[in-house]
Amino acid sequence: MNKLDAERQKEIQQAEELLFAGPQALGFAKGLFHGHFVSDWVMPYPRIPTAQQTELDKTLTELRKFLDEHLDPMEIDRQADIPRSVIDGLGRVGVLGMTAPKEYGGRGFSQMANCKVLEEIGRRCASTSVFVNAHHSIGIRALLLFGTHEQKRKWLPKLVTGEQLGAFALTEKEAGSDAANVQMQARPTEDGSHFILNGEKRYITNAAIAHELTVMARTPVPAKDKTAITAFLVTPDMPGFEILEARMPKMGIRGTATGRFAMRDVKVPKENILGPLGKGLKVALTVLDFGRTTFGACCTGAAKTCLELAIQHANRRKQFNKTLGNFHLVKKKIARIAADAYAMEAMTTVTASFIDRGLEDYMLETAMLKVFTTERLWECINDVFQIYGGSAYFLDLPLERMLRDARINQIGEGANEVLTSFIALVGMRGPGMEFKEIYDTMMKPSRDRMSKAWAAGKSRLGATIRVPDVPVQSEQLRGHARQLGRLIWRFNFAVNRALITYREPILDMQLVQQRIANAAMDLFASTCVLSRKDSEIQFGRRNGDAAAPDHSAADLFLRQSFRRIRGFLAGLTDNDDKSVLATADSCLATPRS
Repeated sequence: MNKLDAERQKEIQQAEELLFAGPQALGFAKGLFHGHFVSDWVMPYPRIPTAQQTELDKTLTELRKFLDEHLDPMEIDRQADIPRSVIDGLGRVGVLGMTAPKEYGGRGFSQMANCKVLEEIGRRCASTSVFVNAHHSIGIRALLLFGTHEQKRKWLPKLVTGEQLGAFALTEKEAGSDAANVQMQARPTEDGSHFILNGEKRYITNAAIAHELTVMARTPVPAKDKTAITAFLVTPDMPGFEILEARMPKMGIRGTATGRFAMRDVKVPKENILGPLGKGLKVALTVLDFGRTTFGACCTGAAKTCLELAIQHANRRKQFNKTLGNFHLVKKKIARIAADAYAMEAMTTVTASFIDRGLEDYMLETAMLKVFTTERLWECINDVFQIYGGSAYFLDLPLERMLRDARINQIGEGANEVLTSFIALVGMRGPGMEFKEIYDTMMKPSRDRMSKAWAAGKSRLGATIRVPDVPVQSEQLRGHARQLGRLIWRFNFAVNRALITYREPILDMQLVQQRIANAAMDLFASTCVLSRKDSEIQFGRRNGDAAAPDHSAADLFLRQSFRRIRGFLAGLTDNDDKSVLATADSCLATPRS
């Protein structure tokens, strides 16, 4: 085995240990790659229980009143700061401890309810929504999920009220999307009572204003010549903790305190280890699942603002003796924003429900939600910007700020390109292992292998000849449901063909991965839209209301999504990949002055 092959095997082994060590129940997204429609994950469309909905409505009313009176997004952007009075107000409303248990002073809300709160903030100010996400969705989330009772009792009461603030410190010079490449070191003292932390972190939201930081650092693995990442609870008053840059100047979300800090021989008690020793990366990735869900909620809120602004301007602005809303190219943009906003909300709600129901292994779905909603929001803002024309460029409108704020979404909490490859490779692993079982048995037959190969072959054959059923209750949605089932069948067939054609080299073929992941994301989004629309029609019928017309946003989204999926699958065999790579290689090899 040469050095390159050895490195590849090491990478595969690390990925296996990280991503596939826990229960491997066939969730919805993985089901798509197997050619299955795991309906009980997505249907019926989830709803917040009546008792909590009442409490949520009351909270939203209070939150809207507070935001109307005290939140000034333009001023926050100009001053590059969220006033402490705003933070205190969010704490009083309960936003900063929304999902924390009531025994620690939190509101005890579900993730679905929390997403509705974040959506409301996301409609108004991206800086504030990112601040809340950094504090609650990832900053104290690790403590909520992995903290001991003593740790929670010590830290949570002041964190959930906003008296103290939290941060999540993963990113370093060499560790961003490559979360496993954390270099900060944590070595135990001789008596084992403390760990000494050394290193630097950067691009950390709330770094300079946080009173508690969840910090990822490398600890020695006992009896082995290697290290593993461990999560630590760190406070800025610990000797050796140094803020290098409190507020790094940046293009967007300027109100957030994005900072850089160093730890120079910082002595952290072993009692401050969060979760198991050496399992910090699992802690980090689990926390990011929650953060990506509320990320989707914030993007949904911003998309709804885009729709409101587009409608207002299209109905008011006149050109060539007509309002802009009379022009088809403007209508096309408004319709697309409406369709995408509807899908973003549906996808966020369904994904949040996985967390609330205690389902296992929804990492693929949260990655899909993050990529899909951030890409769609960028298109929504671009469309409304174009509808406003030149006026959008000036500071008296919120659009230039929204444009600047939205750009970070495709990078933060996992760059979309990295997550896209992750979706494709993790999704293809299941059918890929089945094909490997068949291949290995053919090469080296044995009685033990034959039964496994038979099961794998039966699974692959069954998915190839059977179109999955998508169970909807509403007659007018049956056509869409049949199309979706057929596309899942085609998707599975395309995945099988790619695995057979490329085998292990597919691990490096990111252009192929991208098409597979994009198709999977649209299949998930379409399913969420279909589930939501089906629920709305049934709810309307029970209440004596007429069903929504065929030209609804849901109908448009499904039509456009199905067309995109067909395009992605067609692109697997009809593409310019070789020319694209050759052109890039030529550019990269040519010195530029």
